[in-house]
Amino acid sequence: MNYKISIEPGARLRIDKWLWAARFFKTRSLAADAVEKGRVRIGGATVKPAKDVRVGDLVEIEIERIVWQVEVLGGCDVRGPASVAQTHYAESEESKVKRVQEHERRKTYREPTAELHGRPTKRDRRVIDKFSREG
Repeated sequence: MNYKISIEPGARLRIDKWLWAARFFKTRSLAADAVEKGRVRIGGATVKPAKDVRVGDLVEIEIERIVWQVEVLGGCDVRGPASVAQTHYAESEESKVKRVQEHERRKTYREPTAELHGRPTKRDRRVIDKFSREG
């Protein structure tokens, strides 16, 4: 299959479609959800999923509290292999350094509430009460 990247200066593509084609998100609906929640910004401004992204735009993408700062180099209507997807954008050096630092921090320090979801269970409540009485 031919994965042609449109690099013309006037080329436009929906931001949710571009995020999906550039492989930041597995599905287009996940990309649209991230855009609607304000986790994607073009030029520092939050946008809607139908917003057009153009070559040269600066896009900030927040995925699991890690921020990617990329410049749009091109776009494609179809999702291709990762090697092709990486040609759609160029990440800034500052963004790369911050991502590596955050990755190293996460290796050494685990968030205490990372595995907690929702209300405590009955067993969790007993443990909490036990520690509360001791203190």
